[in-house]
Amino acid sequence: MATIGFIGLGIMGTPMAANLIKGGHKLVTYTRSKTPLSLLDAGAKPLTSATEVAKAAEIIITMVPDTPDVEAVLFGENGVAAGLSKGKIVIDMSSISPVATKEFARKINELGCEYLDAPVSGGEVGAKAGSLTIMIGGNQAAFDTCKPIFDLMGKNVTLIGKNGDGQTTKVANQIIVALTIEAVGEALVLASKAGADPVKVRQALMGGFASSRILEVHGERMIKRTFDPGFRINLHQKDLNLALSTAKQLGMSLPSTAIAQELFNACVAHDGAGWDHSGMVRAIELLANHKIGQ
Repeated sequence: MATIGFIGLGIMGTPMAANLIKGGHKLVTYTRSKTPLSLLDAGAKPLTSATEVAKAAEIIITMVPDTPDVEAVLFGENGVAAGLSKGKIVIDMSSISPVATKEFARKINELGCEYLDAPVSGGEVGAKAGSLTIMIGGNQAAFDTCKPIFDLMGKNVTLIGKNGDGQTTKVANQIIVALTIEAVGEALVLASKAGADPVKVRQALMGGFASSRILEVHGERMIKRTFDPGFRINLHQKDLNLALSTAKQLGMSLPSTAIAQELFNACVAHDGAGWDHSGMVRAIELLANHKIGQ
């Protein structure tokens, strides 16, 4: 089994790393905070820098919040690039700029190493269950080498195309998720303000063409008012910024995405940056002057 380096052990990274250990891999880690005890107990070995992780591992995975974080981890002081040797593979599973991803891949390739951009969808639930959707851009041979590793973390693993295509697919995913959360929120607020029982409305909708995973999971969170983060609003806000900036570069508009972003912006203005993204419904409720179930 390969020695895998894992950098970034947050809400998503920790369970993803745990599944790699369960799959029989030796894991070396680096994170800005302390390595979780659950991973230490499972056998993960914490190292002192990203450079040391790159030296010790054959495959290095990064899972950090945003484009500047990936750049710093890869090319900053004590970064991954300084510890690489020819033939190693770097996998970035963060959700970041497709444009920056292409440049990061070029720099890693110049060092004689392969680079895969492999953002994920499925949230903390999918990370824990090993059922993530993984969208990959990069070289076919590198993908084939890493496919068994991806299979430990996800159930829907797809090589989309060249470097950057994985991140472009994730941007598209985040548009669909945000707009579906908005639609579910509007529907449940409307039903509730009209006097219908939102629990029974959701139950009925789950049996029809409007059924979706977001109606199932996020709709329940909206009704029960459980907004502890599986995926934080400020991270989804970042993803929609990527979508809108990419659209601007392509000379196109994303009108519904822009509206969803304004709803996220309203949540952040009301101290909701750390809410689960289903908390978008609170902005919709504010506009309606009505809370679900009120």
